[in-house]
Amino acid sequence: MDATPDHHDRLSQLLQIPSAWLADVGADDGADVVLVRSNRTGTAQLYELRDDGDLRQLTDLDEPVGAARYLAHQRRAVIEVDHGGDERHQLYLVDLDAASTGGPRTRDQLVALTGNPRFAHQLAGVSADGTVIAFLSNRRNGVDFDCWVRDLATGTERCVYRDGGWCQVSSGFSPDGRWLSILRPGPRPLDVDLLLIDLERGEVRVVLDHPDEAAEVGPPAWIDATSFFVATNVGRDFGAVVRYDLTSGVSSVLAGTGVDRDASPISGAGRLAVIENDNGAHRLRLVDPASGALVREIALAEVGVVADYVPTPPTFSKDGSRLYFALSSPGIASDLWVVEADGSTRRVTFESLVASSSGLVAETTAITSFDGERVPLFVYRPVNAGAAPVVVLVHGGPEAQAMRSFNPVVQALVEAGYGVVVPNVRGSTGYGKRYAALDDTTRRLDSVADLAAIHDWLAGAGFDPSRAALMGGSYGGYMVLAGLAFQPERWAAGIDIVGISDLVTFLENTSDYRRRHRELEYGSLEHDRDFLAAASPRRHVDAVRAPLFMIHGRNDPRVPLSEAEDMAAHLRARAVRCELIVYDDEGHGLARLANRLDAYPRALAFLDEVVAKRGS
Repeated sequence: MDATPDHHDRLSQLLQIPSAWLADVGADDGADVVLVRSNRTGTAQLYELRDDGDLRQLTDLDEPVGAARYLAHQRRAVIEVDHGGDERHQLYLVDLDAASTGGPRTRDQLVALTGNPRFAHQLAGVSADGTVIAFLSNRRNGVDFDCWVRDLATGTERCVYRDGGWCQVSSGFSPDGRWLSILRPGPRPLDVDLLLIDLERGEVRVVLDHPDEAAEVGPPAWIDATSFFVATNVGRDFGAVVRYDLTSGVSSVLAGTGVDRDASPISGAGRLAVIENDNGAHRLRLVDPASGALVREIALAEVGVVADYVPTPPTFSKDGSRLYFALSSPGIASDLWVVEADGSTRRVTFESLVASSSGLVAETTAITSFDGERVPLFVYRPVNAGAAPVVVLVHGGPEAQAMRSFNPVVQALVEAGYGVVVPNVRGSTGYGKRYAALDDTTRRLDSVADLAAIHDWLAGAGFDPSRAALMGGSYGGYMVLAGLAFQPERWAAGIDIVGISDLVTFLENTSDYRRRHRELEYGSLEHDRDFLAAASPRRHVDAVRAPLFMIHGRNDPRVPLSEAEDMAAHLRARAVRCELIVYDDEGHGLARLANRLDAYPRALAFLDEVVAKRGS
């Protein structure tokens, strides 16, 4: 294979395809209005979609906009903005009518609701009447995320939960405003509690408490003021949809959910939708909330995902007549769609104007690993015949799942003649609680062994195992480095993006609020230090012989830049080729188009040189 500059131009073209993601759905004079996040300008900014189909830009800031929510009965919204990827978001008010005639370009043109950049703030909900917001913040001690509510008229704030831990955002307020939901990590890996804070009495209720079992309980999808649906795998392997009654405490499983795949609920105006995870793609159906009977299966334009790492899942209109969602597939970037009352779907944003020229689809299969465990794979094949070079792309997390969604780098690699294999190694979510726990703490290297089994499979699948590279970000970056260190004879190159090189120093130096939660997954510094050291690629750097390309953000609050710098220094001292690119205005990943346009073509050129031409 002889890659040409045209392939690099094509990658740049694909990287510039914008995406649109759902932020919130509201109403204005009885018509739907939709807040949309789009990266058409190079970073995610806020837009509004109105009934006339016009998509109006609302912000033009120098930083990406995170979560955004309408304030009911007023033309204002609350947004999150951090600085340089540091994830210490602050909350701001946006005047939507003023913004639509010339969006704010600086924070000074916004109304600040929080103002201490040393601490993080996450929008946790907006009351139904638009007068109160909730947020999580570690402002008390820099570690524990307490829950606060703020009266927007008076500016008065009060802390409503402060029992410690790295609490996470849930679905916000109940319809009557009495309850506020948040998620709290439990004492074990893959263990999440749903907390309902009674804002009238100051009491906290744990929903579906599971003191003797690692299990997850998700955000409530409210049907009315006293009942909701929730996704949970308490007492089972897959997440089922459960109806919960606050008054009686009685719960019942929605028939047909949680049998062989995870399911999660979406509600609004008395209507219920269920999303099912079918091997990295989503099925969407409308369900009768009273009987649980299927109302309608929603036909998606392509096999893909409707809730993939975005702040907002599919959302009903305020009157419940329509359901809005963002759809992404291997062949199309994310855009917004709506399900009408009759069940028909139509596209309502058209950000991804450049369509795939390859009709890219994922071939699904699974391989058998060293111990008989089956590891799911998505396989993307180039058009050219013969044993192609191949990139094995490992997702982050590790409590996450590779999905069948748009990835411009994958598409560019395939069009350039590379095969791409995307595994869900053990420890991935989406395949049951048992599978997700197979890499916990001292079983970490079992997931690395899955990479060896994938490599053994490559030749029989039509790829060239002598030209196989590893690529991944965050935990996927750890897997890249681990593959090169523990299996040096197998891999021809690696591309590590914000990856962990040393589990000990990573845990010592990650943000204080993340440490305890990450120790649940990886092992503790106090009890498991010897294993953490043994499983660290940096401690085995002398075995690495494959060329390595590294990308990192200087402001990364999760995996400190020192993880990359230390690994690169040791490799260079041994004269092993190692290129490290650091972006001063990025954090955990590349949020800015200019940086992606710089980094990924250089990564492709690296692969062309050290992998594609190897042995040719």
